[in-house]
Amino acid sequence: MKNKLLIDIGSTYFKVSDNENLQQHFRDFNKDIFDDLKYKCNEILEKYKKEDIYICSSANGGLSTLIIGTSNSFSLKFATNIAFNSGINIIDTVLYQDIKTTSIPSDLIDVVIIAGGIDSVSKLFDEELFNYLEQISYSNIVYVGNKNDSEELSKKIENLVVLPNIINNKLQVNEDELKEYLTNLYQADIMGKEDIKHLYDITSNQIYPTPYIVNKTLPLINNMLKVADPFILVDIGGATTDIHYSTTLVNDNMIKNNEYDRLVFKKLGVFKSKESLIFAAKNNEFVYELLANMNVTENIFEEQSDKAIKVLMKLAIFLVLYKVSEAHPQYIHLKLNLLKSIVLTGGITKVLKDEEVEDIVGFFYKKILNSQIKPNIVLDSNYEIWTLGITQK
Repeated sequence: MKNKLLIDIGSTYFKVSDNENLQQHFRDFNKDIFDDLKYKCNEILEKYKKEDIYICSSANGGLSTLIIGTSNSFSLKFATNIAFNSGINIIDTVLYQDIKTTSIPSDLIDVVIIAGGIDSVSKLFDEELFNYLEQISYSNIVYVGNKNDSEELSKKIENLVVLPNIINNKLQVNEDELKEYLTNLYQADIMGKEDIKHLYDITSNQIYPTPYIVNKTLPLINNMLKVADPFILVDIGGATTDIHYSTTLVNDNMIKNNEYDRLVFKKLGVFKSKESLIFAAKNNEFVYELLANMNVTENIFEEQSDKAIKVLMKLAIFLVLYKVSEAHPQYIHLKLNLLKSIVLTGGITKVLKDEEVEDIVGFFYKKILNSQIKPNIVLDSNYEIWTLGITQK
């Protein structure tokens, strides 16, 4: 980006890109993010005006969200889609008819989203909703369901924010108002965290969540990499693994503006969520065969070595493909047999080589999909794909 400085603050690294090159720096966790950035990159920072510096961040973990909806096919699906594509982390979804038997989350939730029904219906919610909300801890709550119930819910739920229904009468998604609300909440969250809000000392542009920026990158991806449609992009980092996918890969009745959706796996990161990644691997029936294929044993999980990190990253690739395949019905089912390309980005691109990724993908396609044909592997080897989307409006 000519005459612009682009910065991505991750949970493990921060990346700085200007006209000449892209630098990566391992974060010093004993320092404030702003201080660490200034210490390592002050010379380049001083070359740019505040309006020419663009920043995205996943370092503050994002917002935790609970969604309550009256149907899986519409309200829950629509609200989940909008939240993911706003860079929000969903900790749980609750189908309203099951609310009596749903477990109560113990952690503080940043935002609760309530959705349900088109505007011509009413009286979808009753005392069960209010009883459930009394048992959970949350900071913000927003209603994006049918118009007729909004007045009653506003009376019963303190500080409820009411936005236009995300479902119109043609059963199409209306995402703009909720997406803007969630983006503004993310900004407020940043401003409440000392080590993130100081970044506004060096930029006059809004700081967005990195997953939101990556999703905006996807329509432009061929400006940087040769990628055939349909494709998925897998971002394997220290805290989470995200998968961004073309909507042509799902059987979906949603009519929406965006061509790409996102799914986040908060427990498949290779550093901050390493233990949960290992737990998921040990409980997968195919992983031990995969370990044998890599000529390692489960003792690798106890090691602290470069080899162990490589194995964890390979397992993250396998597990995320497994979780969106027809073999794992709890998650969205992607038509992986139709894939032409798999793009990998994130910290993984600095650790694994093309042939190592191809071995894992080949194992998955042969073992899980019973196919000898596999998609083309594209590595974002400079870890710079996010730079395409950061200045997009």
